[in-house]
Amino acid sequence: MPDDPRPGFRQFPHVFAPGRIGTLEVPHRIIMGSMHLNFEQDPLALAAFYTERAAGGAALIVTGGAAINREGSGGRTYLVAGEAPFREAAAAALEAVHDAGAKLALQLFHAGRYAFESTYGLQPAAPSAVWSAYSKAMPAAMDEAHIHRTLADFAAAAGQAKELGFDAVEIMGSEGYLVNQFASAATNRRNDAWGGDAPRRQAFPLAVLAAVRGAVGGGFPVVFRLSGDDLVDGAGPPEEYVSLAGALATGGADALNVGIGWHESRIPTVQALVPHGTWLPVAARIRRHLMGTGHAVPVIGSNRINSVAQAEAALADGMVDFVSMARPLLADPRIIAKSAAGRPDLVNTCIACNEACIDRSLGTEPVSCLVNPRAGRERAFPLFSPPRTRSAGAARAAVAGAGPAGLQAAATLAEAGIHVDLFESAPGLGGQFRLACRVPGKTDFAETIRYFSRELPRLGVEVHTDIRAGAEVLSGYSHVIDATGVLPRTIRLPGTEHLPVYDYHAAFARAAALPRRLAVVGAGGIAVDLAHLLAEHRFRQITLLRRGSRIGEGIGPSTRWAVLQALRAAGVTMLTGVSYQEVTSRGLVITGSEGQDELVPAEAVIVAAGQVENSSLSRELAAAGIAHTSVGGAASAAGLNAVRAFAEGLACGTALAAELAGERKRAPLP
Repeated sequence: MPDDPRPGFRQFPHVFAPGRIGTLEVPHRIIMGSMHLNFEQDPLALAAFYTERAAGGAALIVTGGAAINREGSGGRTYLVAGEAPFREAAAAALEAVHDAGAKLALQLFHAGRYAFESTYGLQPAAPSAVWSAYSKAMPAAMDEAHIHRTLADFAAAAGQAKELGFDAVEIMGSEGYLVNQFASAATNRRNDAWGGDAPRRQAFPLAVLAAVRGAVGGGFPVVFRLSGDDLVDGAGPPEEYVSLAGALATGGADALNVGIGWHESRIPTVQALVPHGTWLPVAARIRRHLMGTGHAVPVIGSNRINSVAQAEAALADGMVDFVSMARPLLADPRIIAKSAAGRPDLVNTCIACNEACIDRSLGTEPVSCLVNPRAGRERAFPLFSPPRTRSAGAARAAVAGAGPAGLQAAATLAEAGIHVDLFESAPGLGGQFRLACRVPGKTDFAETIRYFSRELPRLGVEVHTDIRAGAEVLSGYSHVIDATGVLPRTIRLPGTEHLPVYDYHAAFARAAALPRRLAVVGAGGIAVDLAHLLAEHRFRQITLLRRGSRIGEGIGPSTRWAVLQALRAAGVTMLTGVSYQEVTSRGLVITGSEGQDELVPAEAVIVAAGQVENSSLSRELAAAGIAHTSVGGAASAAGLNAVRAFAEGLACGTALAAELAGERKRAPLP
């Protein structure tokens, strides 16, 4: 590979090697993977979203799934091929992506038994009548005529894609949707030409590919996303998908994009606790088979790859030919451009929290990103055009608190050309992210701290740590943003003189030194994280206690089950519906859910029963007559999470910058 003077191309030579998918040439090996966004029906928002990613280096973008017909829709926010909203959104997205110099592929989608009858009043359809725990529906088994109508709809949608100007199509045949349902023994119980054994279960995926290929012709790129392993009971062995991959390559697929797992799977695939690149060997197995059988069809790998460095390693090892990234381009639309420029340290890394992306995509709320709250809201929060230099009399703002809300507010103000001083009483940035990054599976939270530690100085923010800034320090600023966060909630427990009692901050600080038997009062997100950290020491006996009925309340649906599964595996006891009586020398006495008193053996008690606003600075500033705005936990601890904190930091920083700097203007991407 010849030397390239560009630093990122030298650092990541396999990523930045040109590639080809059928007739489509692409300048590098990163594909922006499909994401359902829940705002596809807003053409302007969709165009703005794709514009920033295309301008940021995404050379080939795959859209969220477009249902081939109403029956196959994944919900009321999905576009349906051929209908007016689809055509309007497609036109806007295509113009935006092409103007930015990138290519756009349309994903052809049919939910099958994952569809919701409530969307259009249509009973979901599937190869067999197998109950769907995801959509809570019993689908109708498709007869021969129904199958052929569906194949015709795949063909029609593909033809429309080519007609409208899409550069490729991707057939969604993974993640438990209709095409995958036909391929899997878990949901295909037929005994006819469309099922009964592994070769016949290949018939529908191959027929879909043939129908699509027939509609678009031989020179139009067709990607097939197939499952590498369903990870559900009753599914066939992964070798069946290796065989299907070979058949698809023979049948005319230009690339195979390998997915993993279903919605109903109880094996984590996309959560933060899944190690990076865990599922790449599944794609590598398919690639080895294709190469061994003489098929030169590129294989695309995905899932839990959140940096260009990880993609480089996978490509260099020959595991895959391309890497698909989706969530990382939510977190930073310029991840590719920054890496190409040799500045991966300036990438805002996806932390796989799923809170504003996957969890929202399962409902109807527009998708965004916890660490990048502008994602999906690019038109509401356009980039600033800051002045080239700051005059001596320029507005100056202070931000007190360097947790999520404060970090985002400081960055937003500085991007607008406001002089910003950021004050933090702790030794470093991050706020409660400094605790979170110690939790098993949450080490990527430290990447957010790394990002702001590099980005804020680049923007000119003056960062002051180990300083508790009060009214005296903050009196000379045009405005102060109070982002001092929250304090642990205290509760009254009789008998606390008998045992050590810690709040969650203290427990995190001394986790390794805490005794073996621990009673944790509270079982929300912070308590669950703390229990997960403490359970790393396998000799410990940990009991999580909650007055309510639900452990892990507030944790997103795509993550909660996986984390609780990990706690159970670690032997953590979880009790709900309890009330607390007293602390004794032997532990914590509770009243159980059936009214009986019982002792929870413990050598220490940890109180992780929520948070309250840290309002002391706000009161001090108000008393001194200093103009200020509280955001995040300092404004309200009710229902607080990091998604809200980052979003409030963005909104407050934007509003204040507009007030201090005047009119906002859209800036070209750097």
